[in-house]
Amino acid sequence: MNDVIDVRNLSKRFGGKPAVQDFSMAIARGQIFGFLGPNGSGKTTTIRMLCGLLTPDSGSGTCLGFDIIREAQQIKRRVGYMTQKFSLYEDLSIAENLDFVARVYAVKDRKRAVVRALERLGLYQRRGQLAGTLSGGWKQRLALAACLLHEPELLLLDEPTAGVDPQARREFWDQIHDLALAGITVLVSTHYMDEAERCHRLAYIANGKLLVQGTVKEVTANCGLHTWSVTGDDLSALTQELRAQPGIAMVVPFGVSLHVTGTDADALEHALAPYRERPNLHWQRSEPGLEDVFIQLMRTASLNNVH
Repeated sequence: MNDVIDVRNLSKRFGGKPAVQDFSMAIARGQIFGFLGPNGSGKTTTIRMLCGLLTPDSGSGTCLGFDIIREAQQIKRRVGYMTQKFSLYEDLSIAENLDFVARVYAVKDRKRAVVRALERLGLYQRRGQLAGTLSGGWKQRLALAACLLHEPELLLLDEPTAGVDPQARREFWDQIHDLALAGITVLVSTHYMDEAERCHRLAYIANGKLLVQGTVKEVTANCGLHTWSVTGDDLSALTQELRAQPGIAMVVPFGVSLHVTGTDADALEHALAPYRERPNLHWQRSEPGLEDVFIQLMRTASLNNVH
C-alpha cells in the first residue's frame, strides 16, 4: 500500500458552522505534506480527521490501512502528534520528560528507547537540563523526540516552528527530511513560505475548502497568475498608483522590488504600459512565486466568503 492516507468527502461542523467541507486527498508513504491557509481555515481540523483523532460528520477513508472512523484507536497508536504549544513539563529534565512519555505509551525497553530518542535529536549531552530552561529551538527538539518515542509511522506537526529562530527552523526541517527518508509520513501546517517550499506536496485550505494541491512547481504553474517585477524610485507611491489600475490583481513589496500580478496577461500589460515608459523604473517579467500564489488565493477566498 503506497498511500498512507486516502480520504473522500470529509466534512465537519462545529456549532452548526462548517469547519471542513467535502475534503478528499491521498498522501503517499514517506511524503512531507504541507497544509497552508489563514488562521481558522480548517487546517488543524482537517489534519486531525485524516488521522482518526477527530471523527468527521460525513465522508470516509483510511489512514495507515485502518478505517478513520471504525478503527481510529488503531491509528492513534501509530501517530506522533506535536502541537504548536510546548506541552511537556518544564520542571522536569529532558530525560525525565522522555521517560514519562515513554511510560504513558507503554514503550517496550523504555530506557533504551529514551536514550535512542536523546541521541537521534542531539539531546543526549543536555539530558539533565530542565525543560523550562531550554530555548525555543531546543524545546522543539524535545517535543519532536517525545513524538518519536513509540516509533510512529505518521507525524502530525501543527505549526511546529512558530516563534523559533531561523537557524533552529532549518535544523528542524533537516530532521524532518531525515525522518521522511526513513519512511515516516509527515503532515505539517505552516505559515512560512520557505517551509512550504521544503514540502513534497502542498494543500491550501480556506473557509474549510481545499482550493489547490500539488507540488510547489505544479501549484505555481497552474495558478493562472502573470507577474512583473519592478525596482526604482519611490516604490511606495507607485504601489498606490498601481493598485488603483484595472487589470492588476496584486502589488506586493518584496525587498527593494514590487511584484505586480494579474490573472489576464494582456490586461496586465495594458495596465503597466504607461509605467514601463518611466525612466526611473526598471521592469522585468517574473515567475510567480509561492507567496504570490497564496496571497492571491487568500484574497480570492476572502472575497468569496464576503459574497
